[in-house]
Amino acid sequence: MIRAVVFDVGECLVDESREYGTWADWLGVPRHTFHSMFGAVIAQGRDYREVFQEFRPGFDLYAEREKRASAGQPEMFGDEDLYADVRPALAQLRADGLWLGIAGNQTVRAGRILRELFSHDVDLIGTSDDWGASKPDLEFFKRVAAAVPFDVGETLYVGDRCDNDIRPAREAGMHTTLVRRGPWATIQWTSAEARELPTFRVESLLELPVVISQFNDSAR
Repeated sequence: MIRAVVFDVGECLVDESREYGTWADWLGVPRHTFHSMFGAVIAQGRDYREVFQEFRPGFDLYAEREKRASAGQPEMFGDEDLYADVRPALAQLRADGLWLGIAGNQTVRAGRILRELFSHDVDLIGTSDDWGASKPDLEFFKRVAAAVPFDVGETLYVGDRCDNDIRPAREAGMHTTLVRRGPWATIQWTSAEARELPTFRVESLLELPVVISQFNDSAR
């Protein structure tokens, strides 16, 4: 049985188009050029942070985040950046009696924003900065498992990346869902991992209540 559902943040709940656009602006790079390089780096299986190095060697993402904040341009996202299916999907899953969480590689500031957006919608909001562990490190998923009040095998982790989300969550003993959106899932969707590893593959989070219900019915 699946009793808990935990969601990744970027490109799962939050459309990061605006955020990456502001990074292109910060670097003084045309947005189209930045996005093209972003896709190329992902397609090569490289860490997305290498995109910044392509434009500015030695770029320190954490230091630059602080510089942006000091300049009055901190990382920011809000309701307008959520994918349209997020709130109705959460509401339906909650109505179905599932325990809900949000956990991703996010800063302390992003964690505060998430709590403002979702404090009444979910039971857990955890970030890599809160826990001192980042995906795909298994320790991150151990923290998730420790926070969920059910067995790890009763937890479903939902993400947009095979490498950062699906593979390590499965190794931790969780069920997984790959949602097809954002650059990673779009590029990885036809790969063997994307076809074979997830418990479910969905085009929209609105599919989750149905597939979870069917899964739980078959497990009874």
